[in-house]
Amino acid sequence: MSEATEDDERRQESGEDVTDERDADEHLIREAEKIAVALGRMFPGLCEVVLHDLRDPANAIRVIENNLSGRQVGDSATELGLRRISDPGYPSVVQNYANRFPDGRPAKSTSIGIKNSSGRYIAALCLNLDISVLSPLTLTLSNLVATETGHRDEPLETLRDRNARELRRAVESLSAERAATPRALSREAKKEVVRKLREDGYFESRDAAQTIADLLGISRATVYNYAK
Repeated sequence: MSEATEDDERRQESGEDVTDERDADEHLIREAEKIAVALGRMFPGLCEVVLHDLRDPANAIRVIENNLSGRQVGDSATELGLRRISDPGYPSVVQNYANRFPDGRPAKSTSIGIKNSSGRYIAALCLNLDISVLSPLTLTLSNLVATETGHRDEPLETLRDRNARELRRAVESLSAERAATPRALSREAKKEVVRKLREDGYFESRDAAQTIADLLGISRATVYNYAK
């Protein structure tokens, strides 16, 4: 006799209506079936999704999507499911634990227990991610984003667009450091600003020299002369 049946008999003896609860449990599991199918179809070939009916541990599997473990609908509950059946206080969610498929492939698993209104575990939704598929991809991506270490201290270039607005901000900031507006800077200070702008790569943008000249109140020829 299953534990669920024993619980039903105890409730019947105490005068409780077990039919309504049994119907409610079945409805809850059928709703969970939709979630299992949807999750499985979201990650085809990558993540096995299994719904266990813990009311019948000998025939627990109700749904199995992306079958990576070789189990079938009607197969028995796992050790984790049996623990939940015997202990209502067992954690509802056991997340990201190491696992392994029968053929040896590594997996990352998460198990979510589902309780009914009486606080008894009646189902478990389990996700088993095949990480053997992801490991080569992780290595490939790691190699793809890796950069050479020889020029860490000195950036070789900037990919930002040195537009007029950014250039204006740079000129105003450098002028503020010298406690003056751009046009009020001394000749020597303007020369320092121009050279700093050249070092920072602002001369790479089109019309940069003319923009700097307008901001500092000097000629374009003077800008090039200061930049030497």
